[in-house]
Amino acid sequence: MILTIDAGNTNITCGVFDSDEITASFRITTKMPRTSDEYGMILCTLLERNNLKMCDIQDAIICSVVPNIMHSLEGAIVKYFHINPIIVEAGIRTGIRIVTPNPQQIGADRIVDAVAAYELYGGPVLVIDFGTATTYDYVDETGAFLGGITAPGIRISARALWEDAAKLPEIEIKKPDRILGKDTITSMQSGLVYGQIGQTEYIIRKTKEEMGREDAKVVVTGGLGRIIANETDAIDAYDPNLTLKGIYLVYKKQNRKIK
Repeated sequence: MILTIDAGNTNITCGVFDSDEITASFRITTKMPRTSDEYGMILCTLLERNNLKMCDIQDAIICSVVPNIMHSLEGAIVKYFHINPIIVEAGIRTGIRIVTPNPQQIGADRIVDAVAAYELYGGPVLVIDFGTATTYDYVDETGAFLGGITAPGIRISARALWEDAAKLPEIEIKKPDRILGKDTITSMQSGLVYGQIGQTEYIIRKTKEEMGREDAKVVVTGGLGRIIANETDAIDAYDPNLTLKGIYLVYKKQNRKIK
């Protein structure tokens, strides 16, 4: 079994793949500082809760956009699983070509999303990840990563509202029944969710127009992606495990022998 780890700004999402299928997945919060022993014990406990043992894990791969946790996280894999994990970084084989001026500036999470979207859904494809930031990345029919867009994520926008406006409360992010809010909470929810839907539809339309590919598929992932995907016909597919699948696909391309 292969342990795939997606270390994002908000959560560390882990998936266990067995014969190309995800058999378990779980999340750990990113923002709390942890030692390698703490990461190791948390991973071992979560595996056990999913009826898996440490010895079931034959190899591991990490995709991270949080450099300051990598020493502890990588150390945990080495110490507790006796595995030197593959790190998704510049120079690794991915199967797609990055044709931007500074390829090393493209986040590892965006690369694995692009790999999964292209290989699983075909190109041209626009992949949207509703994470801490909302990212839009375009891969053409030849597997070339041509560029993308980065916007504030829904939670970032929500936090800006209640932290910077004294009278606005912290709220649950969900779609209200009507676009016109009847109180402060529903008006905030409306602005956040319907505003994100409008942004998403506009960027999709403009990207297709600029690339001259109205047939480009649109694939969405990320925790809040389901809310948006359910509200617009501009999205073709919602895949909650797209990033983990991309990490696993990148792992397979390394042709590493499992001990």
